[in-house]
Amino acid sequence: MDDSTELGEWEFIGRRGGAVSRLVPGEVLYADPQVKVRAQTAAKELLFDFTDDRAVLSMLRSRHDDEEAMFATGARWGVPLAVIGLFVVIYWAGVVRYWESSAARSGYLAIASILILLLAFFFVRGAVKIWGDRSRQNLRARAHKYRELTHAARRAGADLPSHYPHYGPYPFAANFHRQTALAESDEEGER
Repeated sequence: MDDSTELGEWEFIGRRGGAVSRLVPGEVLYADPQVKVRAQTAAKELLFDFTDDRAVLSMLRSRHDDEEAMFATGARWGVPLAVIGLFVVIYWAGVVRYWESSAARSGYLAIASILILLLAFFFVRGAVKIWGDRSRQNLRARAHKYRELTHAARRAGADLPSHYPHYGPYPFAANFHRQTALAESDEEGER
C-alpha cells in the first residue's frame, strides 16, 4: 500500500506495506471481565487507556509510522553499506590482491576501510536514533501490550480476525519510560 491511500475512520495498516486492517472495538476485546481487568492494569502501568478505541487507533497508526521510519533508516544506510562492502570484498579478491605494489594495496585497504567505517557509523547512528528514542520505545511498549491483550481476548473466546492486530511483537527497544510519558502528557495538556 502506498502512503497516498486514505484510511477509513477505524482503519490502520498492520504491517509495513501490508493490507489495511479494521480496529476491533474495545467492547469486543474486553467482553471477558478478566481481559478487561488486565487492560485496566496495563493502563496504569503504561499510562495509556487501552479501552479507548480512538486512542488505540491512534497508537496503531503511530506504530505503523514508527515501523516505516525504522525501515527507511535501515535502508538509507544499510543498503549502501552492504553494496559497497560487497564490492570492496569482490574487488579485493579479484583484482587488488594481485597488484604488485604493496603500497597500492595498502592504499586501497585504507580508503575502503574508511568508507566502510563511515557508512557503518551513519548506519549505527541512525539505528540508535530510532531505536533509542524514548517516546518511540513507549509507543512500542504500548503496542506490544495491546498485542498481548488481543491474544488474551482471543483465548477468552473473542471473535477476532486471524493474526489481529497484524503485526509482530517488538522484542527490542520496547521499554516503557514513565518520566517520558508523563512529560509528554504534560505537553499535551498545555496545548
